[in-house]
Formats: sequence, structure tokens, C-alpha cells
Amino acid sequence: MNRVLAAWREIGQDSLNIPNLLTLTRILLIPVFVVLFSTPDPDRSLMAAIVFVVAAVTDMLDGYLARRSGQVTKLGKLLDPIADKLLVLSALILLVNVDRVSALVAILIIARELGVTGIRAIAAGEGMIIAAETTGKYKMALQVVAIVMLILEGTSLAPLGNLHLAGIVTLYLSLVLGYISGGQYVWSFWKQVVAKGL
Repeated sequence: MNRVLAAWREIGQDSLNIPNLLTLTRILLIPVFVVLFSTPDPDRSLMAAIVFVVAAVTDMLDGYLARRSGQVTKLGKLLDPIADKLLVLSALILLVNVDRVSALVAILIIARELGVTGIRAIAAGEGMIIAAETTGKYKMALQVVAIVMLILEGTSLAPLGNLHLAGIVTLYLSLVLGYISGGQYVWSFWKQVVAKGL
């Protein structure tokens, strides 16, 4: 019990900073988004899209502010990727539920996220650091754009164009980039494993 408390104290040191508060805000916005989009009508879909965009913006800001202000913490490193995945995967599951995304595409995206998370967890356990790939950042940006377009399908913004088609094409592009960046993570992990002689 004392070890657990000591670990939490170590994680908690200097953790209440703006970047981590943004990450926590993102996590708290996820249930709001889910409630709004679980029974989508045009108004609720528009509100859900706004909540999703705000949450996605906190994702861009928290990492930038943490690096710029030197406030990178263990808590932030733990919560940030969890928050990202919860946000995107919640949206994908709800989009499958309303028949705007196929279950197969959602499963492929979820499988990639779980695979990369598993590799990073194993690497961290061995003291290895696998830096985020630029391709992965582009993948995340495309996912956000795709999901927002698919959420907005059927709202007052729909006359702007075929949001469903644009959203699906963008999501497929993000899927391709996701597996490319996943391969980069695997390659980076393998090189470190060989270098350490594990």
C-alpha cells in the first residue's frame, strides 16, 4: 500500500499544470460528446461536433504547451494518449452505431491503436522511448477531420457538400497513414530491441 501511495505521489508532483488540466478537460468532454451523439438529430449532432472539435483542440494545445513551458510530467505522458484514444474510439463506435462508418473500418483502426499502445507499453517497461512519428500526427489530424464531417452529416451544414463521402475518404486515408505509422513504431521498437540484445 505504501508503494502505491509513493508511486501516486511521484506521479502527482507538479502534475496540476495547464497542459494536464487540458488533458483532463478532454477526458471530461468525452461523456458529454457521447450523450449528445448517442441519439443524433441535426441539433444534437451539431453540438456533438462542436464538443468533439473543442476536445481535439485541447489535444493539440496540451502537448505544445507542455513542451514549450517545460511542464512535461509522468501524469501527462500517461493520460494524453489515453485521452486521445478514448475520444477517437468513442466517436468511431457511435458512428458505427448510426451506420456512418463500417464496423470493419472501426475494427481496423481500433486494432492499430491497441497494437501501437501495446508496443509502447512494452518498450516503456524495458526503458525504451519510442517517439511519436510525424505520420502518426497526420493520421490523428485526418481522423479528427473525418469524424467531424461524419458527425455533421444530416445537419444544416450538409448542403455544403457530400460530407459522408468526404468523411469516409478522409477516414480511409487516415487508416492507411495509421498502418504506415504503426509499421514505423514496430521498426523503431525492433531496432531498439536488437541494439539492446533482448
